[in-house]
Amino acid sequence: MSDAAETPDLGRTNRLKQIKESTYGGLFAICAVITLLTTVGIFATLLADAVAFFSEVPFADFFFGTDWSPSPAGGGFEWGIVPLVIGTLTVTFTAAFIALPIGTLTAIYLSEYASPNVRSVLKPMLEILAGIPTVVYGYFALVYVTPALQATLFPSMSTFNALSASLMIGIMTIPMVSSISEDAMNAVPDSLRQAGYGLGATKFQVSTGVVIPASISGIVSSYILAVSRAIGETMIVVVAMGAQARMPTVNETVFGIPYFHPGEVLLDSGMTITVAMVQIAGGDLIGGTLPYDAMFALGLALFVVTLIMNILSDIIAERYREEY
Repeated sequence: MSDAAETPDLGRTNRLKQIKESTYGGLFAICAVITLLTTVGIFATLLADAVAFFSEVPFADFFFGTDWSPSPAGGGFEWGIVPLVIGTLTVTFTAAFIALPIGTLTAIYLSEYASPNVRSVLKPMLEILAGIPTVVYGYFALVYVTPALQATLFPSMSTFNALSASLMIGIMTIPMVSSISEDAMNAVPDSLRQAGYGLGATKFQVSTGVVIPASISGIVSSYILAVSRAIGETMIVVVAMGAQARMPTVNETVFGIPYFHPGEVLLDSGMTITVAMVQIAGGDLIGGTLPYDAMFALGLALFVVTLIMNILSDIIAERYREEY
């Protein structure tokens, strides 16, 4: 008589299966190590040439200088990064002003209001924006957006300007905000929604008072990732914004606080840190020269800013993450 009441052995006793599982785990570990080593290698490469640059250019001249001229023509070399930082921050904040609210509202609609049929159509169409080459966005801004703005709102706008580039970067980053935010909202249990409806809340009240607070960590993470993406954008600003480092006129208020008019920066050409790197790389470079090393100093500055943004995103996500 067979002992049918015995508990079946559910363990993986098959030696071949154990070898396969160990192999998969090893492959995944190798991929993780390669990713880490790639990041460390990039940082080490940037740091090595940046150290050579800062051995000849003082930190104060680089971080607080207001003139940027990587070509010796004219007055010689100038390595002040301030106008590049102003151009980068202008583009980043203007793009964020467009992408963050639109992306969040789009995520709320797709998660809470859209029917499955509508969502199946709208979400792939929205994510197509993320697959369009950025150079196409740049030419669209130069050929269509800038002439439209010149003909309507800003007749004095320059052909190359920061506003058109910022609008296109904002549109390009909308899918990143909406997709990550929607995933975070979909992860909120339906029981929380049903509890809100049971208390008499409307769909709008549930969306804004229950779903968004419960998914705030994912939403904030999408914001920081989108801002990091905007900081590092290159082709759109190269095509639509121009490649001339401009230091805006600094004015002072009655309290002595310096400021510059946003329109002076948005409606005129300018240069971001990434454009400066492209400009240097497009010249006749010789390894070991000061312009060559300056490109790595700029890259290191961008790397550190992006790294800080991603670390901040992880901290916020971990701090406000809801576990159900």
